[in-house]
Amino acid sequence: MARRPRICPAGMPQHVIQRGNNRQVCFQDLSDFATYSMYLNRYRQKFEVDIHAWVFMSNHTHLLLTPKTDDGLSAFMKSLGQCYAQYYNERHERTGGLWEGRFKSCLVDTEEYFLQCQRYIELNPVKAGMVDYPGNYQWSSYLCHAYGGSARFHSPHPCYLALQPDPDRRLVSYRSFVASPMAEALTEQIRYSAISGLALGSEEFKRRMAEQFGG
Repeated sequence: MARRPRICPAGMPQHVIQRGNNRQVCFQDLSDFATYSMYLNRYRQKFEVDIHAWVFMSNHTHLLLTPKTDDGLSAFMKSLGQCYAQYYNERHERTGGLWEGRFKSCLVDTEEYFLQCQRYIELNPVKAGMVDYPGNYQWSSYLCHAYGGSARFHSPHPCYLALQPDPDRRLVSYRSFVASPMAEALTEQIRYSAISGLALGSEEFKRRMAEQFGG
């Protein structure tokens, strides 16, 4: 069966998932997480990619990002994955591939789905049973969006900034938003869209993306 062609238009947000090969652990300790963050910052600058939200789990990562060029996403993920894998293999005295083939990605509708996808990403550690509250997990963007934390590679998306003009009220609004119930059907839609490569959004958004980009 032919692979679905990757659609990476400049200026369009993408939800990206990269998993360890056979679900193997990719981050063992603080040094691993910090090194991945360093490479993330290096290559998002080199390939002009804005990172809006993220979570680094033990065996996979989620990114919500916007490439500024049509080939930026693929080049960014290739360099990020290769350099981190080289580091990881050398540090942990292992050989072979670290990542599970191609990364998964899908276009994200900013009108209705962007913040939903951002929330989904930041709730991953809670859903995995690692923490009871997303603010207790260091390696996600939740602390930036909910408490005003900072990360060198963070570029808040206009959808987030539009929640409230006042920064302090925006933090409160975002915490309330993430704490509100998230429908299981929406959770499944976000998960399926990323895995399948189909656009995440309204039917109208999907129709427009299919007409413009064939996917």
